[in-house]
Amino acid sequence: MRTHNLATLALAISTAFSAPVLAQDTETTEKKQSALEQITVTAQKRTQSIQEVPISVATLSGEKFESLFSGGEDILALAVRVPGLYAESSNGRVAPRFYIRGLGNTDFDLAASQPVSIIMDEVVMENVVLKSFPLFDVQQVEVLRGPQGTLFGRNTTAGIIKFDTVKPTQDVEGYAKAGFGSYGTMNFEGAVSGGLTDELSARLSLLSQERDDYIDNAASGQKDALGGYDEKAYRLQLLWEPSADFSALLNVHGRELEGTASIFRGNVFDEGSNELNDSYDRDTVNYDGDLEADGTDNNPQEYEGFGASLKLEYDMDEVTFTSITAMETAEGSSLGDIDGDAIASQNFVTQDDLNDLEQYTQEFRLASNTSDAINWQLGAFYYDASFNVTTTDGFFGATTVFHDNQTWALFGQSSYQVNERLNITGGIRYTHDKKSLILGEQNADSLGVLLGFVSVQAYDDIMVDDGQTSYELSANYRVTDDMSVFARYANGFRAQSIQGRAVAFTESPSVADAETINSFEVGVKSDLLDDTLRLNAAAFFYTVDDMQFSAIGGSDNLTQLVNADKGEAYGFEVDAQWLATDELTFTAGYSYNHTEIQDDTLTVAPCGASIATATQSHCTV
Repeated sequence: MRTHNLATLALAISTAFSAPVLAQDTETTEKKQSALEQITVTAQKRTQSIQEVPISVATLSGEKFESLFSGGEDILALAVRVPGLYAESSNGRVAPRFYIRGLGNTDFDLAASQPVSIIMDEVVMENVVLKSFPLFDVQQVEVLRGPQGTLFGRNTTAGIIKFDTVKPTQDVEGYAKAGFGSYGTMNFEGAVSGGLTDELSARLSLLSQERDDYIDNAASGQKDALGGYDEKAYRLQLLWEPSADFSALLNVHGRELEGTASIFRGNVFDEGSNELNDSYDRDTVNYDGDLEADGTDNNPQEYEGFGASLKLEYDMDEVTFTSITAMETAEGSSLGDIDGDAIASQNFVTQDDLNDLEQYTQEFRLASNTSDAINWQLGAFYYDASFNVTTTDGFFGATTVFHDNQTWALFGQSSYQVNERLNITGGIRYTHDKKSLILGEQNADSLGVLLGFVSVQAYDDIMVDDGQTSYELSANYRVTDDMSVFARYANGFRAQSIQGRAVAFTESPSVADAETINSFEVGVKSDLLDDTLRLNAAAFFYTVDDMQFSAIGGSDNLTQLVNADKGEAYGFEVDAQWLATDELTFTAGYSYNHTEIQDDTLTVAPCGASIATATQSHCTV
């Protein structure tokens, strides 16, 4: 059994200066000038006030987003601004891992399945590399806490992070900004938008982020060998509106990244302590390997991606039809001296190559437009993705595994306005998910095979499929015009996962069964002090069955997937915003999470030891 307590605090002060306005001797005008801006979200795939949605939602506007990311930060920076959200990566500026309300995934594999989904311009970014697409020209960020399986599907047991970028306009507008900093840091972001014809608008957005290497490699004597990056990204959007009833939005985007993968450091902790010792130096590492003068062997990283989506929307009076067709591609590689030490060991300098990642998604939705007491939406979703990963080290050689994943789903949601104060919402979704892992070339050009220390193993292909039903029920009650309370129950699941990386080190691949979550939460949303203070809070409790974990350790210090019998968590979060004056706004947030793994049979093996099961070795979680 393992218990974790985690409290996070986010506090920000922002200022905004506006031009003088003519004074008007009316009470309503004075109140409007000193009221917080109303925030709308699409957490339920329709535009609503954040105060009306029975979900714990944190938002970040484009203006606040720009200030947070102005120094060249990547997507991980969101964690410092949103209470209850934590982010990390073992792969530099790609493959981030997210946690919401204490629920996440430590698996660093390029095929890892995560319980937090990234939705960018209404398209799910499923693979961990796609989740790291650079963020720029963003209109709004929404963090939805808790399971979102009904409308957003599997792998949302912890929640989702939703990004909406700025869309094309008929009016000519744009911006450009540049920043410079230490270590040769240079950042540029800009966009231009305008009408090409009366019916066609376009927006082009660009991003460039650079930083020089600044970390020395003491083992090779090389100065400024690691730590830098050079990332470029673009987005072109075309919006066609031939009538008031129909629109088509084309989104084409791409990115290129070169730089240093994650920096691993060895021997910086003393045994039995979490304190950094004197061996730690932020600007120095000790890496082995054949280091070339230009530093290309110093944990290099290279990735590129391209994607496109087409959103069609047709207003048929009482209902609106929406179609979103999308494709995403990516490829790249990362090399890492994962023991962080200068002792020569080819087994701990590994490279992972992601090849031919292709993701296709299609969603159809029908949503009611009437102002009747009942609002509803129905939808269908299809997902198809494939890629292969080649893992290489100096002793075991190169091994390639092929991953395929297909998913389809049907879903529906309806809300009923019982009276002017009470609204009840229910939803259901059926999902069928199928995954496969096929072994390609194994231990090619292996020094271990040549010397007779490594034998090529025979493994069967792995295929898993599962059908799951997710559902939710919520109620929102408006106590006063300025305050409402809500209660929500939600059920969701994370699909089965396959971990094939261990095959490169002559170990068996592993499979984790689907995990399911049952979540309960209550909350309050309020606009107080003449709409100058917004105070939202929620308390939650959830249980997870067959909780997925990565077990690391054992005789070869490898990774295997395991299922814990059960997990429990409870906590709360508070989001506050206070408009002190027309020019000064304070925002603050706090979250507390208590998590517990409930499985007395979950075994732990130290590095160098193993615990045998029928087919594989399970080690440290």
